[in-house]
Amino acid sequence: MTTPTAQLAAFAANLRFDAIPEPVVRKTEDLLVDWFGSAVAGHGSRPVASITNFAQAMGPATGPSEVLTTRARTSPYAAAMANAAASHVAEQDDVHNGSVFHPATVVFSPAVAVAQAIGASGQQLIAASVAGYEVGIRVGEFLGRSHYKVFHTTGTAGTLAAAAAVGNLLGLDAQQMQHAFGSAGTQSAGLWEFLRTAADSKQLHTAHAAGAGLMAAYLAKDGFTGAAEILEGPQGMAVGMSTDANPAKLNEGLGTRWATPETSFKFHASCRHTHPAADALLQVMQTHALKAEDLAQVITHVHQGAIDVLGPVVRPVTVHQSKFSMGTVLALVARYAHAGLTEFDDHFLDESTQAIRDRVSMVLDAEVDGAYPQRWIGKVTVHTIDGRILQGRVDEPKGDPGNTLSREEITAKALRLAAFSKGANASEMQQAVDRLWGISHWGKVGFLLG
Repeated sequence: MTTPTAQLAAFAANLRFDAIPEPVVRKTEDLLVDWFGSAVAGHGSRPVASITNFAQAMGPATGPSEVLTTRARTSPYAAAMANAAASHVAEQDDVHNGSVFHPATVVFSPAVAVAQAIGASGQQLIAASVAGYEVGIRVGEFLGRSHYKVFHTTGTAGTLAAAAAVGNLLGLDAQQMQHAFGSAGTQSAGLWEFLRTAADSKQLHTAHAAGAGLMAAYLAKDGFTGAAEILEGPQGMAVGMSTDANPAKLNEGLGTRWATPETSFKFHASCRHTHPAADALLQVMQTHALKAEDLAQVITHVHQGAIDVLGPVVRPVTVHQSKFSMGTVLALVARYAHAGLTEFDDHFLDESTQAIRDRVSMVLDAEVDGAYPQRWIGKVTVHTIDGRILQGRVDEPKGDPGNTLSREEITAKALRLAAFSKGANASEMQQAVDRLWGISHWGKVGFLLG
């Protein structure tokens, strides 16, 4: 009897560009450009520089694949690690709600590096990337809410997503892809404990997932075998990492339900768990013409996942940690109407920001928790200095599929990220983005920044 893992592996191995509906292709192009902006945004980040220095020291000084933050050329493995670290640090990369998973950083980073190395076409890159998204999202959904309480799903499901994308590019057959999944899954890792001490681990999670998935695919191509049921087996990922795993999620709707277009873009430069409340607060402030100094108390009504991840971050001490502080994010939104990279860098420790931060609290809300993770509802109760009690609600935060970013907004975001990090000047970034919009017509995937 064919197992869910085997069916998922066969889908990933056999997916070709012509089988992908046009709207899915167009959304994948959007996601690629969005990832590119986030990767360039990693330029100048200390944790990213550490991982990039390591990857380049371990890899060749020259090679076929591009490191976007340094313009270096190296092996696909080293480039995948470096670009995966870079594209996750600004907290502007995409997220799939139902799986609570950031696909782009662990899919495009290895897929682009390998496509450059083997001379794959743009259509082959798109097909491989869709395979990676579909696999990673389904593995994240399979592992369930209990998994995310302790494990960073992008680091765990991300290894299989990377293996699927690279395996598709390498032409693995269904059995080889299943072996790649086995090798990827046994390397899955990533724990939330780093948030308590503002450690750098989040970038390591994505770098490792991209590199481990890539390695798993190349090993499978060479005949290396992996566990046949690494996901649902009696000593597999579900048993070790989840209490509510659902194997039906692995193969449900394969080829009919396309999960890739369900992916959301990030508007604010912070953990996605903060976005619904941030948008709801912004709605209240705009509706009632409030200023930051009018806020006496803000109660955010949230799902349990937000409490699990954001709860430990009470007094953030670094810019990155502050992006996981509900109070800090809402304070910046109250002050500037947007919690962007500049707002975090320049103002997360301002006295005014801290004052508002300490007036923000999270409470578990049955409706919000019941809808999560398929829907991320934003609800806030705002108490004003003059005694008013105001309610805000957002059913689809900015960036969700029903409230998505246009191509003009995605382009503007990429240019803004590059300008912030100084990873590329305005002219070369504009040229690169313009070219990327035509990725499906590329005969060969070359260097993105030239």
